Amino acid sequence: MFSHSPSNDWLLADFDFDLPEERIAAFPVEPRDHARLLHVVGGTIADRHVYDLPDLLREGDVLVMNDTKVVPARLFGQRGAVKVEVLLNKTETNQKGLSGTLWTALARPGKRLRVGDTIQFAPDFSCEVLEKREGGEILIGFNVPQTELFALLHEHGHVPLPPYIKRPEGDTPEDRTRYQTVYAQKEGAVAAPTAGLHFTPELLAKLDAKNIAREIVTLHVGAGTFLPVKTERVGDHIMHAEWGEIDAATAARLTAAKKEGRRIIAVGTTSLRLLESATDEDGCVHPFSGETDIFITPGYRFRAVDAMMTNFHLPKSTLFMLVCALAGMDNMKAAYAHAIEKEYRFYSYGDSSFLERKT
Repeated sequence: MFSHSPSNDWLLADFDFDLPEERIAAFPVEPRDHARLLHVVGGTIADRHVYDLPDLLREGDVLVMNDTKVVPARLFGQRGAVKVEVLLNKTETNQKGLSGTLWTALARPGKRLRVGDTIQFAPDFSCEVLEKREGGEILIGFNVPQTELFALLHEHGHVPLPPYIKRPEGDTPEDRTRYQTVYAQKEGAVAAPTAGLHFTPELLAKLDAKNIAREIVTLHVGAGTFLPVKTERVGDHIMHAEWGEIDAATAARLTAAKKEGRRIIAVGTTSLRLLESATDEDGCVHPFSGETDIFITPGYRFRAVDAMMTNFHLPKSTLFMLVCALAGMDNMKAAYAHAIEKEYRFYSYGDSSFLERKT
């Protein structure tokens, strides 16, 4: 992995902006590709729609998409008479002396849980609390293999919608389909790679017709993507880690495309973080399998990505810092002010943007 240490000159307040609550999308647009798309190149801003994406791309461009699949990672159970909600975060390599399938998770009420407690989700489905960690995180063990666990999650789990999408009655059947990309393949994410939610089979066919190459990588998005930055100095923030993979054949094709001068365009911050983690200073993309905790802030020199498609992010979030690094802080603050004024829809079920790298 090729790491990056963020500058400690940035303050959290540098990435703040006012966002009216009514701009937060509770439900997605239908059809998927009819969401709005804000095109930002330099100081120029243009209002488009996602179905216009083929017009913004050039023949030979390479779209890099994340094929992770969201699992129903929100569970409701009981520890004795106490009701407990568990949100799975990411799977962990099994440790010596511990049996079963291990996951880190967040739980409510977490403070009342003790190591050794059993949380029962169904008569044949439970987990044991193995460790309590900093920040309220716990390590839990399921006494079933991962493949069997996923089947139980589909039976008893709920869609892990972000906390800003309010569902008082719980997730809907539509959420199970809609909070998933049409090209999702590999189960393991507990949050969707939301830029990819806008693609339809028809849009993918139009991109193919224009000779836009598509490459697939995998990064299992964890619940840490929603954790707020609490440090005043940005460089003091400890970035969450997520597991990702780029196979050797994909890495070789991306490296060849870079050498040919073709643009590499990340669909989402997840694809971008994985690409930048796997690419060296000379622009060579290496095979990758493991965790990345890369933290991209303004001043970062991009090694792989020339442009990206991404939804609109929270104030003071690491993802807003990332887009400021790619397109320029002044440009992004102006773009977000425009988006708010023009009533774009924000966050996971919201509209999208196409950002070209500031040169």
